[in-house]
Amino acid sequence: MKQHVADRMRGISSFYVMELLQRAKELERQGRDIIHMEIGEPDFATPPLVLEAGNRFLSKGEVKYTAAAGLPELRAAVADFYRTQYGVDLDPRRVFITPGASGAFLLAFATSLNPGDKLLMADPCYPCNDNFVRLFDASTHFVPVGADTGYQLNAELIQRHWQPQCKGALIASPSNPTGTLISHADLQAAVAEVRALDGCFYSDEIYHGLVYGAAAETALRFSDEVFVINSFSKFFGMTGWRVGWLIVPEDFIDAVEKLAQNIFIATPTHSQYAALASFSPENMDELRRRRDEFAARRDFLYDNLLGLGFKIACKPQGAFYIYADCSEFCSDSFDFARGLLETEGVAVTPGKDFGEHLANRHIRFAYTASIDRMAAALTRLERFICR
Repeated sequence: MKQHVADRMRGISSFYVMELLQRAKELERQGRDIIHMEIGEPDFATPPLVLEAGNRFLSKGEVKYTAAAGLPELRAAVADFYRTQYGVDLDPRRVFITPGASGAFLLAFATSLNPGDKLLMADPCYPCNDNFVRLFDASTHFVPVGADTGYQLNAELIQRHWQPQCKGALIASPSNPTGTLISHADLQAAVAEVRALDGCFYSDEIYHGLVYGAAAETALRFSDEVFVINSFSKFFGMTGWRVGWLIVPEDFIDAVEKLAQNIFIATPTHSQYAALASFSPENMDELRRRRDEFAARRDFLYDNLLGLGFKIACKPQGAFYIYADCSEFCSDSFDFARGLLETEGVAVTPGKDFGEHLANRHIRFAYTASIDRMAAALTRLERFICR
């Protein structure tokens, strides 16, 4: 009898950028020089103190499971980070160490969403979050957003788009792909609106720390009844180590721990011990130096893209992306990205990876390459658009 893939997989989308990345790798194997501005991965190496901590632990040879909720010392360190960074008192029992932020999203959605529920998200947004929702037979209600709200959901949009099937709302700040921050007042109002509607509020804070100017605020400042997702990948520079965290409302502690025991067993132990070194004063100094380098890259890329004729509705306040309108040069940003790669060897991400709202007009540039490499990319980009 023929076996069939589960029906839920019909709604799971692929990354269009992965098609471009695969082609970029093929071109590199052919000897082409490819400048990568498509993938959201910092180009810095793992911070030295973190690497030393991981190697020191591995050298002992005792790489055993931790508790499913995570290494107690690391859960306590995360809780202490919220006290020093945000002035929030946090019970470490509410902190779960996860295999990356993806693991945190899976735990949060699995324990709070029922089949048929709807979750509000901005369009554009990070596409995997929609796929996580679909995995649990719920669905996403996308809300088109633009420069007038800084590409963010707010309380008024949440109230206007709320439906009987809605279970909650997700806000990412700084956001991917736009790099925008939600203001403290708007975040507080959004949390209050969702709670008034008896919904769940999910705060994607993965790019906290990578902010340039005004500080990002955690949703925990405004309520204990929120899910907060964060990661050691972006600001902390530990992408391949696959370690993140989830903070849950107290009523969800038992459910999340039970599920983590079953689907993850535990986050990689060596990664957790390495992550412990992330919060040391010396390492934080290094991370802030890297953040300042990203700020310089942002300014360089932003100014030069505007000079080439791209339209950028909001200057990014965080993360490491610029979401640029390329409609002056093309009618389909995916064709633009594909042509740029083939002819000039510059890899960027088309807007269709992030939703439908004006997606064909936009390109996401990641400033995760050095200024010298970006300067070379801009020379090639200018040559491409002048054709």
